[in-house]
Amino acid sequence: MRIDPLRRHGGAYALMAVMLMGCEQSEPVAVPPAPQVSVLTVAPSPLELTDDLPGRVAALRVAEIRPQVGGIVLRQSFEQGSEVRAGQPLFQIDPAPFKSEVDMAAAALQRATVGLERARVQVARLQPLVKADAVSRQIYDDTVFQRDQAVADVAQARATLARCELDLKFSTVEAPIPGRIDQALVTEGTLVGGSDGGSMARIQQIDRVYVDVRQPASSLASLRKAMALRKAESGDGLPVAILRDDGEPYEATGRVLFSGISVDPGTGDVLLRILVDNPRRDLLPGMFVRARVPRTSYADALTLPQQAVVRVGGQPQVWTLDGNDRASLKPVELGELVYRRYRVSAGLEAGQKIVVEGMERLSEGIPVTARDWPVFKPTATTMR
Repeated sequence: MRIDPLRRHGGAYALMAVMLMGCEQSEPVAVPPAPQVSVLTVAPSPLELTDDLPGRVAALRVAEIRPQVGGIVLRQSFEQGSEVRAGQPLFQIDPAPFKSEVDMAAAALQRATVGLERARVQVARLQPLVKADAVSRQIYDDTVFQRDQAVADVAQARATLARCELDLKFSTVEAPIPGRIDQALVTEGTLVGGSDGGSMARIQQIDRVYVDVRQPASSLASLRKAMALRKAESGDGLPVAILRDDGEPYEATGRVLFSGISVDPGTGDVLLRILVDNPRRDLLPGMFVRARVPRTSYADALTLPQQAVVRVGGQPQVWTLDGNDRASLKPVELGELVYRRYRVSAGLEAGQKIVVEGMERLSEGIPVTARDWPVFKPTATTMR
């Protein structure tokens, strides 16, 4: 009784199974789409490598104003914090004592001059008499000696007068160099000493300033090479940009003067002195700044984004596309990392396409759908 329904409907079941199998075989097999990647065409471009080094500003010249004669300060002839010129009067020390000394020295010179004239007359008078044996040779020799002594007295009196006139001139304290003068350290009525006296003021020349930075000794070879190349090309020093706290450069321009000849044993650094034009007086002595010092440059450098590099077993490699947009993994040699871009020293040629985004879905020889990767332009923020 149970077998009869199977026999009755078995043919129908077999027909349905055949129809279902035919439907399944007629459906096409789905092919996965080609992965989409962002690519960049490698092109040569100039590349300049720099180092941002901390430095400190120093004045080009510094003059401590000290009195050369002693006396009472009568007046101050400058405005504190202003620009002064070389030779400008700054302080006036009481000149009365020095004027008196000048008068005394002038009188002594006049007296010595009269004595000299008298001695010369005596010699001229006795000269024919000694020839005629009218006077003794001893008297004549004594007269000649007195004349020569009078000549020396005149010279001494003249030197004394010059010294007194110099002291009178020194009673007016003048600026030895042009620059900006700090606050006055003495006031009217102050008794100042001579050459061993304290400072009255300070002048600093800051229309040009020095920026002293320290650089690792390991970078000295490339720096000297860049300096030599710059001097051969233009005859000038290596240009340097001085940066503000926010990374923006000052309008002042600088150039490297020299690098130190000794290495600090504690830090391994060498001193680098930079001369900076400072017409607006933005840079003041003692300020801490950063100097962007050129390290080296490449005329035609090939660079690629940092994220385009994959490392297999520690070896840097990049995904490249051929003319049929098929992916291939290629080893490269990398140089410096600048602004999140590697300089490629070997392994790539100009015009090759490299994958920047989407390489996680790639395998060797797989076709891809490529689209251009937006070129990144570094800004002032990202460059720091």
